[in-house]
Amino acid sequence: MTAKKTYIQSFCTIQNNQILMNGEVVFSTEPTAFSDFSKKTYQHLEMNYPKFFKMDNLSKLAFLGAEFLLKSESNFSKENNTALVFANKSSSLDTDVKYQNSISDAENYYPSPAVFVYTLPNICLGEISIKHQLKSENSFFIFADYNPEFMEKYSNILLETLKADKVLCGWVEYYNENYKAFLYLVDKEGEIEHNQEILKKLYKQ
Repeated sequence: MTAKKTYIQSFCTIQNNQILMNGEVVFSTEPTAFSDFSKKTYQHLEMNYPKFFKMDNLSKLAFLGAEFLLKSESNFSKENNTALVFANKSSSLDTDVKYQNSISDAENYYPSPAVFVYTLPNICLGEISIKHQLKSENSFFIFADYNPEFMEKYSNILLETLKADKVLCGWVEYYNENYKAFLYLVDKEGEIEHNQEILKKLYKQ
């Protein structure tokens, strides 16, 4: 039996102080630290979500990508059963290192609960789910490199088995100021065919 085709409704890339929607630059800043870039992006979106400033950088990266992507979807509804499927290669290592530093010095031992919260990579999925009131299936995977084959197959299974109406997929890598987010929304209808070759091409843009 031939698998039914699925489609990429829209895609978003964040890297090098720049945000692209469907291949077009929609926001950029002069070269700066990610903390400054993320704050300016937040202001650009005119958001009112104070919890954003408590997030770790990985969560901010994923959160901003999802915000741009879902904001662009005129037919996106909280009633949609939108699953989240994310991955990266460094897990939450950037935050893990900060937390380890906070407990390594016996004389300045101060384990921060606020940092400890973010020592799991899937926490960023929770932040997106809370903001957009999603009660859907979500998973976060760790791979050595971007893995379009797995992402395509896994998201298609969710759609084919009716476990999701849409799937928000994302590669969100952040470690030591090096970052890249590539997020896209998969649906059963659309114009851009959802397959490994297309994903590889869009990821490299």
